[in-house]
Amino acid sequence: MSTSNQTLAYGQAGSQMASSDRSTLRRAATASFMGNFVEWFDYASYGYLAAIIAVVFFPATDKTTGLLAAFAVFAISFIVRPIGGIVWGHIGDRYGRRNALSLSILIMSGATFCIALLPTYAQVGMLAPLLLLLIRLVQGFSASGEYAGATAFLAEYAPDHKRGFYTCLVPASTAAGLLFGSLLVALLYNLLDESQLHDWGWRLPFLLAAPLGLIGRYIRLHLEDTPKFREMAHALESRSEHQQVPVRELFAAHRGKVLAAICATSLNAVAFYLILSYMPTYLSSEMGMSETDSFLASTVSLATYIGFIFMMGMLSDRYGRKTMLILASLLFIGLTFPLFGLLDGQGFMVILLIQIAFGLMLAMNDGTLPCYLAEIFPTRVRYSGFAFSFNTAQALFGGTAPFVATWLISQTGDKMAPSWLLIGAAVVALFAVILVKGVDRRLAD
Repeated sequence: MSTSNQTLAYGQAGSQMASSDRSTLRRAATASFMGNFVEWFDYASYGYLAAIIAVVFFPATDKTTGLLAAFAVFAISFIVRPIGGIVWGHIGDRYGRRNALSLSILIMSGATFCIALLPTYAQVGMLAPLLLLLIRLVQGFSASGEYAGATAFLAEYAPDHKRGFYTCLVPASTAAGLLFGSLLVALLYNLLDESQLHDWGWRLPFLLAAPLGLIGRYIRLHLEDTPKFREMAHALESRSEHQQVPVRELFAAHRGKVLAAICATSLNAVAFYLILSYMPTYLSSEMGMSETDSFLASTVSLATYIGFIFMMGMLSDRYGRKTMLILASLLFIGLTFPLFGLLDGQGFMVILLIQIAFGLMLAMNDGTLPCYLAEIFPTRVRYSGFAFSFNTAQALFGGTAPFVATWLISQTGDKMAPSWLLIGAAVVALFAVILVKGVDRRLAD
């Protein structure tokens, strides 16, 4: 073969390989997106329908107590998430990211679907909230493997110079789930009257989980595991080594990174649930907005938040994860209190602009954090380290945020109380990112 023909042949092979890699990366991105979309669509539906769920499952209480009970069930489901993080991390680090993600989405979507079939308090009494709590615990367990696994999956597939951009698909998919949930609930509020919503309308969003989950599982089962995981497994096999129990290795060799990751995630945990999940309830219950306006404002701000996320992912590839996370924390510390103060007594457009501002700050953190957490843990314990630290922070600070905010307002009468939660979380995250040296813009070995 002549030199020119050889060059042409190599060029064609390289082009085919690049095309194949891009196709695989697109399918990996789709698989990661779907799982988190289903998970957060469920959380959005529950959060946005909290006032109705409080009446359906806790009717023998006043309005505030019923809402606290609904948010308590929301919070309790987070207790099992650190345990789930260890279990799913073990499966993902030992048997493959794909296997863990394929199983977790099946359990998650199945549990969500079951909420739609639950009897009400009027039908079975106290058994109704107990069954709701049980299903939320199953959801919390299965969901604990989604965010971390999807990020690890994408981080190990993505090219180094675009890792921040590709991993920001994970928080974007969570926001897309919230957005879809917000749109659907807003539509239900507009199409159904109060009695229809309480009788059967609240069940409709949860019915959608089954088909969406099956689609996500199908996509995941038709993907190879990540190159990094296959490389690690091959290296262990060639040396006839057995991998340590991932969680044992994690706590033996990476305790400092785990603590840093938990603290760095605290801002994401509090801000995400207060701004994107609790805010519609806050605006309607505390600020006197109509349910329709509060959902509309949240929907518009969510749409802009998704756009901001992709921008922040690209900026993190350029300027580094630590720079973006530090800036996000500083903005929350400086602007949270005045922005909350402006919410009271304002019209729709001002409140919408405030929510968009909060969304921009949150996107700066959320569009960067997943890649940061994936990069500080090595391949052998990446899934376990990410899942345990992220879910521990969510259990301690995230799932409790709506409950604590509602309780603080009821105890103090101060509508500004939620702002102090955000500021405190931002301070903790700031010091964690500044004081701990981690890998920036490259995966740990």
